[in-house]
Amino acid sequence: MSTPSARPSYAAVLRVPHARRTFAAALVGRLSYGTVNLALMLSVTRATGSYAVAGTVMALFGATSVFLSPYRAGLVDRHGPRRALLPMALLYAVLLCALAAACGRPGTPAAVLAGAAALTGACTPPLGSTMRAVWAGLLPDRRMLQRAYSLDGVAEELLFVSGPLLVGVVVGFAPPVAGVVLSALLVAAGTLAFATSPAAGVLRTAGGAKEDSGRAGAGQGRALLQPVVVCAGVGIAVSAVDLLVVAFAGERGLGGGTVAWVLAALSVGSAAGGLLNGAVTWSSPTRARLPFLAAGLGLCLAAAGLAPGVGTLVAAVACAGVFVAPALTTAYLIADESVAPEFRNRAGAWVNTAVNAGSSAGAAAVGLLVERLPLPVCFAVSGAVAAATALVPGAGGRSGERAWSLSRRPSRSRPSPGRAGDRP
Repeated sequence: MSTPSARPSYAAVLRVPHARRTFAAALVGRLSYGTVNLALMLSVTRATGSYAVAGTVMALFGATSVFLSPYRAGLVDRHGPRRALLPMALLYAVLLCALAAACGRPGTPAAVLAGAAALTGACTPPLGSTMRAVWAGLLPDRRMLQRAYSLDGVAEELLFVSGPLLVGVVVGFAPPVAGVVLSALLVAAGTLAFATSPAAGVLRTAGGAKEDSGRAGAGQGRALLQPVVVCAGVGIAVSAVDLLVVAFAGERGLGGGTVAWVLAALSVGSAAGGLLNGAVTWSSPTRARLPFLAAGLGLCLAAAGLAPGVGTLVAAVACAGVFVAPALTTAYLIADESVAPEFRNRAGAWVNTAVNAGSSAGAAAVGLLVERLPLPVCFAVSGAVAAATALVPGAGGRSGERAWSLSRRPSRSRPSPGRAGDRP
């Protein structure tokens, strides 16, 4: 279903049949992930009057959402988006509405809110990894796929910036639970449009690959080690920046506006780096590029600790951001080429889980460091952790490329791409 192009571009990616509709639907659903955290935090805080309870509820919601992600992605790999992703999203939306109702009812026990949040998070649909799997199915050309993943990463960055702003608008004239209900509507509508798109039919299910999965599992696990570890380091670095910038502003008596500007520079740098990475036709393989991206992020983060003022810090953090989206995009490309097509969703989910797990661990660790070490040392330690992931060997590179080439060979038993949308 791809369109050949002598000069691949972002416009060429969006001209692929059904790409615009499918991508737009996925973004609508994924906007829910940018709105739900703040909306739920405000709702629980208002319902209980306790920041401790709100923090516990959010931790449970995030933990089940993150750590069960590969298993939910495995269901989509096995049964396809229409049979697995759509029911999952509808259940998640219903549970969000139930959680909003519980927050809106005075006197709801904290244990009920915590249990409901954990159950809701466990049903979070893996829209991001499924969309990347669809991109891989639509675009056999690796240069086109690189641009698609870069576009996807930049769009996701913007969603997580605009989501809290949207919640801010909503709570200006409605209670916070309205933001939770909005999140439910977004994920239900977006997933329905996404799962029923003809492009969703390009995904191959793993139902017939069970016998081979055991033999291939060990090799695929080794092939995923490098991108998973690097993405965990990226998660640690990004979460470290959030807390370290707050500490930097606190040491100098600066307001919250300063923090917002510095963190915005990180997002702008990441978006710019993502677009640049997608526009370049790289001659080096993905596994060779990933260590340099991890090392660049670590060095820039360490240099940020030497910033004498806000202006220098903004520049250093923006430079660090330039490596974030390219590192994640490259990791997703490696994950995609390391496994058979019917396991792409799960492989991408492991990479995404590593980012989120690293972010959670990084926030906790840096919180302890800030209270014990000078701020420049905290920046240096955080940067060193990210840079150290560059030392992880890219094992399985040749086998990954071999799996990719084999998966692209035409099969007589596989429906042609033009009829992919007709598959159940």
